[in-house]
Amino acid sequence: MSSSPKRILIIEDNREVRLAALFVLEAFGYRVCEVENPVQAKQWLEANQADIILLDMNFDLDSTSGEEGLGFLRWKQQQAIATPIIAMTAWSNTQLVVDAMQLGANDFIEKPWDNLRLKEVIEQQLDVHTLQANAQSKPDTPVKLQSDLIYHSEQMQKLLQQLQAVAQSDANILLLGENGTGKSQLAHWIHQQSSVAQGPFVTTNMAAIPEQLFESELFGHKKGAFTDAKTNREGRFEQAQHGTLFLDELACLPANQQAKLLRVLESGEYEAVGAEHTQASNARIISASNGDFAELIRSGAFRQDLFFRLNTLTFTIPPLRERRTDILPQARHFIAKHCQRYNKPIANLSDCAEQKLHDYHWPGNSRELNHCLERAVLLSLGDTLKAEDIQVAELADMNNAGYGPELTLAQVEKQHIMQALAHSNQNKAQAAQLLGITKQSLYRRLEKYELV
Repeated sequence: MSSSPKRILIIEDNREVRLAALFVLEAFGYRVCEVENPVQAKQWLEANQADIILLDMNFDLDSTSGEEGLGFLRWKQQQAIATPIIAMTAWSNTQLVVDAMQLGANDFIEKPWDNLRLKEVIEQQLDVHTLQANAQSKPDTPVKLQSDLIYHSEQMQKLLQQLQAVAQSDANILLLGENGTGKSQLAHWIHQQSSVAQGPFVTTNMAAIPEQLFESELFGHKKGAFTDAKTNREGRFEQAQHGTLFLDELACLPANQQAKLLRVLESGEYEAVGAEHTQASNARIISASNGDFAELIRSGAFRQDLFFRLNTLTFTIPPLRERRTDILPQARHFIAKHCQRYNKPIANLSDCAEQKLHDYHWPGNSRELNHCLERAVLLSLGDTLKAEDIQVAELADMNNAGYGPELTLAQVEKQHIMQALAHSNQNKAQAAQLLGITKQSLYRRLEKYELV
């Protein structure tokens, strides 16, 4: 039995635009309902349901600011209506796009629209809504990860259930959260649950790519394409063919390189540097960032069309301080791992040490917890870790780190980098400045010491 057509509600004051949308959408197989303004839309939604809403942002009363459209988005949030909204406007207004995103608009399209693009956006939002609804309907059974991230909190168990429900799709996923919350581990876990789990999982750190090598890194190059191109080189997209490409530190992507990435995401096509033929990519894209994309788009540092291509599904990982029931289980896991690594007897935690771990705010999240306990295991003399063995960053003075002769030079450098990151609230540019090195040099050391 075929399913009934999806119902689309159009909120638009221009009769000709409504008529054009009606013809196009009915030709694509949708049922279409029309209202002229947000007031009528609220009345309609009190008695009816839509599968998706097309919302004009500007109406006769206020033709440029979008305030009436924004007001409807606020009302929708207050009413807890889950129906996806695609905002529409004939005015190219980045601030309006940002405000609409912050109030829950799922996507944005400019008028006059391209019919196929409109169809693509609607289909994408319907698919996402279905995936999210399926995730929420699944029973609350714990999901376990084969990684360093042990999750007992209700927030993370719910997030894992949602990720597991969407992992099999080919939708692009954007993971947001502070540094150290485990975005890269979650990205790898999503890949392992996906339909391309047998394919490669390729990671690239967007902040660590020198700008002049961006195209070579992502798309590859041919021998002789430039001075140092001594051999052919595969780019990340080619390496990730039939698998997953993980774009870490997405917000650090330089503005003048974003159009090149957008083209691949839109068409699936790219050229290696110096190549004469076009290649096609089928890699599934997962991205991660700790950036504030609303602010980045507002300031012009990040393209809104690229953002909408990458955030088909967006999930935010809460910081460790907001899910304290995860702290001690993770701590015990890290202690066991480091005791095994350094061939030391498995250590226990004293009650005071547990309390200290629980009460600390962990600005570096699970990564900081891991390295804090690695140091504690290395320096411990007994089989119980006491409160004084837990040397958290807030107790360490950047000007008097107190490194003893028992640490190697590499361990001192690693600890100093961790302190610089904590002192700068995980801002890598500021940490590099504190350390007196370039950001690229810092990223090389982060990779060396497995701090990324």
